[in-house]
Amino acid sequence: MRNDLIYGKAKGGAKALKAGVLLLVAAGVMLMGCGRSEKGTEAVRRFTPEVTIRTTPVKDQGRSSLCWVYAMLATIESERLERGDSVELSPDYLARMVLKQDATAFYLTRGARRVTTRGMMTMVPRLMQTYGIQTLDAYHPYEPVNYNALARTMMIQARAAGSLRQLNERVDRTMDQQIGYLPPTLYMLGMRYTPQQFAQSVCLPDEYRALTSFTHHPFNEAFVLESPDNRMRDLFYNIPIDRLMQTIVTALRNGHPVCWEGDISEAGFNFRCGVAMLQYDDQPVTQQSRQRAYEHFLTTDDHCMELCGLAHDANGRRFFLAKNSWGKNNAYGGMMYLSYNYVKMKTIAVMVPTDYQQNKNRPCSD
Repeated sequence: MRNDLIYGKAKGGAKALKAGVLLLVAAGVMLMGCGRSEKGTEAVRRFTPEVTIRTTPVKDQGRSSLCWVYAMLATIESERLERGDSVELSPDYLARMVLKQDATAFYLTRGARRVTTRGMMTMVPRLMQTYGIQTLDAYHPYEPVNYNALARTMMIQARAAGSLRQLNERVDRTMDQQIGYLPPTLYMLGMRYTPQQFAQSVCLPDEYRALTSFTHHPFNEAFVLESPDNRMRDLFYNIPIDRLMQTIVTALRNGHPVCWEGDISEAGFNFRCGVAMLQYDDQPVTQQSRQRAYEHFLTTDDHCMELCGLAHDANGRRFFLAKNSWGKNNAYGGMMYLSYNYVKMKTIAVMVPTDYQQNKNRPCSD
């Protein structure tokens, strides 16, 4: 979710190789942010599904840092599918709202607040509560949008504006041209909604809760997660890692998708092959090893995806099925398989349905 951009499919600036990390398959460039790791190829690994939650079609976030929007909207869409309600939501609508909000803040703070599309998954329900949401059919660009360039344009316009009214007019005109004109209302199943009314119909403000697992804050309390992308200073409820993993598995087994935010800069994260594994994937992952990696910046807040299933490989190793937002050009049509230990080690945070969290007094097990 970094805002730096390099040419091509990758989204994010180059990230330094982590100490002690070796390549899993072949040498390759490691990219940070929402970057794709374009590594060597290997034989397609075969997986046996255990749980498969329905999803809407795989999207491509293009040249943007909007993985957090795509992942959280995908999670909401799958939840609606499980309830028998098919809907696809517009990431470009929320991107527009974020850019306009940031342009206003940039103007009023005289440049102290930058304009960016970086963020965390927790921002999506809050943005929907404030601005509502549009369906994908109602609001989407006809040509790919370079949101990083658009953010820079917003800053230029904010510097040149003589008043907030003038800024709003310029921002709206630019985004009408670059993204598309906003429809004042939308129609769904013969009913007319405002964006705010429609948002209330697909996701209530308290429908999801953010969870994390780190020892520099007390367990069973909420704290403001120290991520550069936690721009709204959202609270994350802190629980032991075994309970967090149990919560994710329980939600999936009950048919509820989970939004996952974590680190993808490991050499074993290979989008082309559709698999993410640790270098020593069979070794135990502990609370202490997670914390060491986090404190030494070996686990960083890089990317967001929807977890939508459980599977195992021919050796019985457990995996999570994830829906990515980099298009369909990989071994599994844009989907990925993340090993259990990869998720356990590299998770920054998750968002789970409030009604399907584990009771904190329930015994923990893998």
